[in-house]
Amino acid sequence: MPAPLAKRLAGAFLFSLLLGGCAAGPSLVPVDETFYANIAKGGTLDPEAAASLLSDYRKGRGLPAVTIDPTLMVVAERQAKSMAAADQLSHDIGGRSLTTRLKAAGFTGLRAAENVGAGYHTLAEAFSGWRDSPSHNKNMLLPGATKLGIAAVRAPRSKYSVYWAMVIGIPDPKVEAAAAAAAQATEPAADGSTQVLINGAPAPGQ
Repeated sequence: MPAPLAKRLAGAFLFSLLLGGCAAGPSLVPVDETFYANIAKGGTLDPEAAASLLSDYRKGRGLPAVTIDPTLMVVAERQAKSMAAADQLSHDIGGRSLTTRLKAAGFTGLRAAENVGAGYHTLAEAFSGWRDSPSHNKNMLLPGATKLGIAAVRAPRSKYSVYWAMVIGIPDPKVEAAAAAAAQATEPAADGSTQVLINGAPAPGQ
């Protein structure tokens, strides 16, 4: 079996055990130089470009866009680094499942899905490979997802050269609302002091 096909099917099989598959979508890879930065040759992945690419793909199918989430970035980066260190394509490096890794990182969302890959040298290649795999494509089109973490780690002495991990998540509206309320409750006043708000209005005595 040719190496590119083997790597694609390996990742697809692993995650199909978690979320199953669906029909792959049509080709969609916009022309943008950031999508073609060669990680294997020292290029750098642009997470915001990845979020933009995935958002356009999702919006074309009536789904919400995604934005970079710091917690999911940590989860993706740790997974890509762990796979590169072990030279192994897997969702369970060291026996740590996605659920375990999400909890350890402090993810508070309702649901998350993960795509891993190896051997893709550019974001465009990784996106195309995941899009053409039914189970990976289903993850990228996870309904209700608005959060994204993605990482690519160069491993020149490994069999694949580059390891990828992408985690897409659905936030918990209650947690989001609580965080927004907490942020609003303590806002800096115009004079630089701390202003305490109650239900959006200044607290008595301020």
